[in-house]
Amino acid sequence: MFHPLFGATALVAALLAHPASAAPLTLQAALDRATERSEAARAARAGAMSASEAAQAATQLPDPTLRVGIENLPVTGSDRFSTTRDSMTMKRIGLSQEWLSRDKRDARKTAADAVVGKEAVQARIAVADARLQTVLAYLDAFYVGQALQLTTLMEHHAHEEYEAARARLASANAGGEEVLKLAAARGMSEDEAAELRQQQATARVALERWIGMPVEDLDPVAALPTPSESEYVAGDPMVVSLQREIDVARGAAAVAAANRRPNWTWEVSYGQRTGYSDMVTVGVSIPLPVAPAARQDRETGSKLALASKAEADLAEATRSATADYLALVSDVQRLQERIGRYRSSVLVPAQQRTAAATAAYRSNQTSLTVLFEARHAEVDVQRKLLALQRDLAKRQAQLVYRPIPGGAL
Repeated sequence: MFHPLFGATALVAALLAHPASAAPLTLQAALDRATERSEAARAARAGAMSASEAAQAATQLPDPTLRVGIENLPVTGSDRFSTTRDSMTMKRIGLSQEWLSRDKRDARKTAADAVVGKEAVQARIAVADARLQTVLAYLDAFYVGQALQLTTLMEHHAHEEYEAARARLASANAGGEEVLKLAAARGMSEDEAAELRQQQATARVALERWIGMPVEDLDPVAALPTPSESEYVAGDPMVVSLQREIDVARGAAAVAAANRRPNWTWEVSYGQRTGYSDMVTVGVSIPLPVAPAARQDRETGSKLALASKAEADLAEATRSATADYLALVSDVQRLQERIGRYRSSVLVPAQQRTAAATAAYRSNQTSLTVLFEARHAEVDVQRKLLALQRDLAKRQAQLVYRPIPGGAL
């Protein structure tokens, strides 16, 4: 016996499988949009530009100093405040220039370039983080949409079976208890669908936060390849960032060590007197490090200690990244095994149960309640399978999108 509800069910399934809508959003398009509109990445790029501009000035000498003054100006007696009556009064103008050796300027340039490299890495880290968060939000939105399709189909089943039970009750082919059970089942299906619609709205808002546009349909995500351990660890954001921190700390230590040799200041001035010969003065100022072990060496030691700290932090970050990689790979393998086992040992029997219940109902050997329970159990199994597939896809996404492409290069 063929019941009209089976034709309606097939129609609903076809509509769900082929929705009439615009082309779905692809993961690559979502990643491109997230990269373009990431304000964190823009801020990091501005930081890199700032460091680059500062590095250009690192090799320049300090600006010269113009010195203008009057020497030996009388302030008492008849010649007070006169610049021409006393032979010792002299109007003077001069220039002074602090001199940095080539070694010091090279050390400053190296330190500045290390800061540029650090800021450039921060920009790449910001882009990688935006892409990772986008793909995770994309997967959440995609899989909750798939679960909603299953639950919506179940909701249609519940409505159809409830109406069929009422029609059978009117013809005295069904009891009131069956109608009440199916009414409760219909309400439960409606609530499950409402809950998933709420989850879908939340997931879409999370995705929109990264791509800046509302979405309806999403393309499935292809299986992602698993990187090697060395690739993952070399591209870990914390590992890459700390590698640059070491460069910055070593550069600062080199600058501090160079500062142990003081900068000389050259000065030349021209003095004008009235009625007497003009004067030219040439001199050099040399700071005297009276206690380099107590000051300059301490500053160098402080910078070297920061370099040692960064090296220790890098070693710890490398261990942490390695552990994260092994944990994610283990999760991927475990989830793949669970999915294969779940399909064969849980999903297939649930589908067989539904097929048997459908055949029994068509031959009037079972009730609509039994058919609904079989269908509902199959939908629950399929939703659990979707949850496992979502977890697997998110673990694979973390393996692929968390590392910075190219590592520290």
